[in-house]
Amino acid sequence: MYYKSVSLLLTVIFLFGCNPEPEKNNVAQEHIEAIKNEVAPDKRVALFAVEAIKNNDKYILKGESNLPEAVKTLTNTLTDKNISFVDSIRLLPSKELGDSTRAVINISVANLRSNPKHSAELATQATLGTPVKVLKKQGDWYYIQTPDNYLSWVDRGGIRLMNTERFAQWKATDKVVYTKTYGHAYNAVDEKEIISDLVAGNILEFVKLMDDYFVASYPDGRIALIRSDEAESYFGWIKDRVPDADKLVATSKTLMGVPYLWGGTSTKGMDCSGFTKTVYFLNGMVIPRDASQQVHTGKPVDSVQDFSALQRGDLLFFGRRATDTTAEKVVHVGMWIGNNEFIHASDMVRVSSMDPEADNFDAHNRNRYLRTKRLLREEDDALVRLAQTPLFKD
Repeated sequence: MYYKSVSLLLTVIFLFGCNPEPEKNNVAQEHIEAIKNEVAPDKRVALFAVEAIKNNDKYILKGESNLPEAVKTLTNTLTDKNISFVDSIRLLPSKELGDSTRAVINISVANLRSNPKHSAELATQATLGTPVKVLKKQGDWYYIQTPDNYLSWVDRGGIRLMNTERFAQWKATDKVVYTKTYGHAYNAVDEKEIISDLVAGNILEFVKLMDDYFVASYPDGRIALIRSDEAESYFGWIKDRVPDADKLVATSKTLMGVPYLWGGTSTKGMDCSGFTKTVYFLNGMVIPRDASQQVHTGKPVDSVQDFSALQRGDLLFFGRRATDTTAEKVVHVGMWIGNNEFIHASDMVRVSSMDPEADNFDAHNRNRYLRTKRLLREEDDALVRLAQTPLFKD
């Protein structure tokens, strides 16, 4: 019995001796959290994954970030506070990428994942011709940031890496944009051999016109023919992309019946915010990716179910209202099309009504309605008008 007690005591001493209690007052971590809350409150669009580990009389700063100014603010703050530290933070883009820190989506629709594996959650999608920033590489996967700042992983087949010179050249060349909901690019005018499928919003480099076809180039150099009645010159198309209510509603109707796909933002499949994002993009605007981000843009219109105040093109948001113990949670979005109706992706893209007497009355969403926001003609840093940028937000 004596030996068992001694053995137990030694085990306890060993365990606690090798695993000291974490420092309760980690002043460096407090400054990290304060800066993170300011510059990266939404980890979907900004990376500031930094921690401070106490090592004797100083802190070791570990982690990574794509916000160099935020890291500089942190180190300056710690210096000013006379807090001793070692900066081991990895700044992105990673040095191992060299000059290849840009890329362009190389397939009709690239699936972007939450983690670097095909079994990971589908976070979002990006369509052919979308320029992205490349931040780091892990195996055959690349961590990228899309023009709406969304952070996610893409496999190597989804992008074409470019150095600074090639990327600048790509941005400057004439483009072709595919405008039909779905179709194909061909190897020759007989259309017997398909190069790839295409979806609305796909962008390729313009090579020349040939009969009734655009000859266009993919980011990886493949040459294809696209029917001229299914595409337009990008720069001519973008000049006509002055969003108005009629155009938004007309575009939304072309997507009727497109299946619901969690994480989808293309005409192959889309979730609710992917639908509104696609409708606005096809009318020349890049808006935030998720409903919980879109709700923070534009001008407030209604929050009391006064649907007479709404205009076509307004976005309606649904979810759980805030209480004394729980925060508001936005889980769904749709677009107002008039006549007490809104169009949204739910099971498929479809039209629902707020009128209890209508055959398509949507009691579920009316009961969880939160508010409406207006994005048309509103100035907001989160709303990017393609006609006012070289191609996309850089």
